[in-house]
Amino acid sequence: MQKLFTSLTLATVLLVGLAACEKKDNYATAALEEYLQMSVGKYITYRLDSTSYINYGQKDTVVKYQAKEVVEAAITDNLGRPGWRIVRYLSDTTGTKPWTPVTTINLIPVRESVEVVENNLRYMKLKLPVSEGFSWKGNSFIDTYSINSEVRFMDDWDYTYENVDQPFSVWNNKVVENTLTINQIDEVIGVPTDPNLYSEKTFSKEVFGKGIGLIYRDFLHWEYQPPNGGNPGYRNGYGIKMVMIDHN
Repeated sequence: MQKLFTSLTLATVLLVGLAACEKKDNYATAALEEYLQMSVGKYITYRLDSTSYINYGQKDTVVKYQAKEVVEAAITDNLGRPGWRIVRYLSDTTGTKPWTPVTTINLIPVRESVEVVENNLRYMKLKLPVSEGFSWKGNSFIDTYSINSEVRFMDDWDYTYENVDQPFSVWNNKVVENTLTINQIDEVIGVPTDPNLYSEKTFSKEVFGKGIGLIYRDFLHWEYQPPNGGNPGYRNGYGIKMVMIDHN
């Protein structure tokens, strides 16, 4: 009788545990496709500010453009997965000069994430579940360990959801009502206010709008090398800020 009672108790515990696991796995969450608008001909236009360091790193400069990202074709990637090819075009700040293609981006929605390949780097931009504070390693596909890697600063970023389904202001204070912010990194190394010491800054944040796609992007990375002998201190790095103007 005691053995029967023990067996029944263990069986009950196992059933409760399995039910709990099943309940945990079936989380209620928005589908990632809700934050994309993927069909051929769809586009988003942005104000794009590009930051670089000139005069041998003595001065930072910002060049302003209009950018347009257009879904140009359905594709299949080298793993046989369906996705979309997006082309980024640049024009002047008024958008009246000819649009020049500058970058091709591949977007691959998979079962529980969205992968984006840009400049030969693969990012995991979105991941289930869409919930406040959820975090994942968004740069895990990027080789940051090679000796000569120029993207070592991208190692081990924690992408984290914030302000799920909250409004966000874009160009000319236009408000997108339902958005999703992804904080990717905000890191300072060293003492940037001391010109005699090495320092480094990396910041990256993106915002997606429901039914639209990427509506805001702010990225900046620079490294400061202090004076050495007769050479002055200098910065090298780059930045990009994109704010949505309109979309179709």
